[in-house]
Amino acid sequence: MFKKRSDGRLIKSIYPLCKIMPYIMKTRNDSQVYYEDKICIEKVEEYIKKKREEGVKISHMDVVVAAMSRVALERPGLNRFIMNNRIYARKNLTVSLALKKKLDDAGIETTVKFKIKPTDTILDIANQIHETVYANKTEKENNTDKLVDKIMSLPNFLIAGAVNFLMWMDKHNMLPKGIIELSPFHTSFFVTNMGSLGIDSIYHHIYNFGTTSVFLAMGMKKEQLDVDSKEPQKYISFKFVCDERICDGLYYARSFSAFRRYMLNPELLEVASINVKEDIK
Repeated sequence: MFKKRSDGRLIKSIYPLCKIMPYIMKTRNDSQVYYEDKICIEKVEEYIKKKREEGVKISHMDVVVAAMSRVALERPGLNRFIMNNRIYARKNLTVSLALKKKLDDAGIETTVKFKIKPTDTILDIANQIHETVYANKTEKENNTDKLVDKIMSLPNFLIAGAVNFLMWMDKHNMLPKGIIELSPFHTSFFVTNMGSLGIDSIYHHIYNFGTTSVFLAMGMKKEQLDVDSKEPQKYISFKFVCDERICDGLYYARSFSAFRRYMLNPELLEVASINVKEDIK
């Protein structure tokens, strides 16, 4: 209905084959592709130890989010989304995280979302993650939870209709900016740390509601023998689920390689990138 969105701009110059793909694969779960990479984290462990000796708290999740954010800033094709069979370039880089307020079966689960600026370093991102997680573990409800509560307070027979209406508004670029900013499903990429739950990474589906095109799950630390040195080294398994309609296989392959490079050299993330690019028109 409307071509303009608060969270993205329509890409017009993309080649015809890419334009037609959303008409062939109509939903995100119809176009999911899967990728796994096991990355040695010895350098990450050394970096975290070094920063803690300097009085700076850095976690594995901080490094992962910073590395993925850097890749998306330098390779903006990852920051696209499909809506109503059209391809959009996202206006901002945002990250959504799922977290448990307490690690027990009865612990409340919530989601948080925050923006990444092109000038952000790993230290900026770590501070933002820690502040956001702390605030959401101490508050009873965040604004996203409150929005969901309002919807769920409706009579049961109206809830499905309300959600369907929001999806219809989103499809036709009529969803209010305030809802888009609160929604964790309208994000550049979603990250979940399965290792914190004591299990390995999983292939987590991407949602048909919202605009998420990339879901990244990280697993628990494991040791295995290095092929070259024959010494035991620590690894983490990372599993990606991506919407194949936003870019081609070569673009994804080079993006995954860039993610691996930053994970193997986390100190590169301490300075702002000089290779931030804008997506095609």
